[in-house]
Amino acid sequence: MLKRRQFAALAGATAFSAPMVARGQARWKPEKPITIYNPFAAGGVTDVHIRMLGETVTKVLGQQVIVDVKAGAAGTLAPAMLLNAKPDGQTLACMSTNSLRYPHYQKTNWDPLKDFTYISGLSGYTLGIVVKSTAPWQTLEELIAAGKKEPEKYNFGTSGIGGTGQLMMIEVEQVTGAKFTHVPYKGGAEWMQALLSDQVHFLADASQWAPFVDNGQCRILAMATEQRLEKYKDVPTLVERGINVVGQSPYGIVGPKGMPPEVVDSIYLAFKEAMGEPKVNEYLAKFLQLPWYKSPAEYRAFAEKYYVEVKPLLIKAGLAQS
Repeated sequence: MLKRRQFAALAGATAFSAPMVARGQARWKPEKPITIYNPFAAGGVTDVHIRMLGETVTKVLGQQVIVDVKAGAAGTLAPAMLLNAKPDGQTLACMSTNSLRYPHYQKTNWDPLKDFTYISGLSGYTLGIVVKSTAPWQTLEELIAAGKKEPEKYNFGTSGIGGTGQLMMIEVEQVTGAKFTHVPYKGGAEWMQALLSDQVHFLADASQWAPFVDNGQCRILAMATEQRLEKYKDVPTLVERGINVVGQSPYGIVGPKGMPPEVVDSIYLAFKEAMGEPKVNEYLAKFLQLPWYKSPAEYRAFAEKYYVEVKPLLIKAGLAQS
């Protein structure tokens, strides 16, 4: 997991590291519509975010951007579909950090560092533990006590096996001695509906729950941030409660391996322009997300570093072997 301070610093610092290019400039123009495979459920925050970015990218590159939902395999199905795609820029995918974890504990026919071209960072999720407003637990301590008294009775939803939400809860369980049952979903739209319809007792995942907290349907028990958020300044962090877990989970755009540099650069610049649109950042702000500006080189450097650093945590979680 990526600490929030590191995430925010990288988001700000890299915003100025890209080449200075006139607005709307692109050296490469696609010959037909561009397809972007989305690893998460339709209607979720990531899905809507990519579609919003696609509107500007369409204008810059002169071809329609089509977002094709390919949820499954813990969010790794979408990028895996690039294995048979031509490296011509016409077929892309959104990749989350799940694709940098999954090969450590599940056999795959792809290598995250060898089989993809890293193009642009986009954003990342802020995590928390959330219940419905009608839930009996008013504090994190009460939920933990319930999980210790009746192990595995209470279940929680996340965006998939091996995802940041599950890893966060594994650490919470290890520190507190509580035990809960994990229920993986394909994306935020699904697990949000599961919580509201009482299929799960709480969520341990990204802040797609924020609007439901704001309208009174849900309640946050704890944030997985390094410090309290200004918007929810009365909500404690896990760290404050003696659970040293800080989570961030960034995602970005990748293509098939072997893409020509001029194609990569043009797509990156188109997305960089789209990320600067006020309506896009206003939408992200609703869900406590920040733009994650990453050039192709910076995004690849992040992936290479994270791929190595996450393995010990997966081993600790019992998902991978040393």
